[in-house]
Amino acid sequence: MADKLTSRQQAQVAVLESLPAKFSQMHRLIEEMASLRADISVVRRLCRLLDEGKGATSGVGLSSLTQTMGSMGMLARRTGGEQMKIRGLREGLASLKINFDGALRAAKTPVAQDVEDPTTES
Repeated sequence: MADKLTSRQQAQVAVLESLPAKFSQMHRLIEEMASLRADISVVRRLCRLLDEGKGATSGVGLSSLTQTMGSMGMLARRTGGEQMKIRGLREGLASLKINFDGALRAAKTPVAQDVEDPTTES
């Protein structure tokens, strides 16, 4: 019997395939903030991007990505030291990419379908 992706895995793959473009936008916005050319609109765009990703990953059960995006959004909204905020956002983006790789690998790995054995009863 051929192993196939479950519907949950298919939904996860669909969401995960949309994230690399968002990661590059996040990277660009974080670096713009680091160059101190950023105004409040750049921070708002980053927060909106993080919130969209958080909602999408939450809907398909990718909790590690959801938590990382949530903490990055909270950090981006925080006032205070810009350098500490930038460092935290950079580390969060690196963590996000690592979690993304693991989630994509897990979502694309077919699960073996359990074949019921007629001799055993539940």
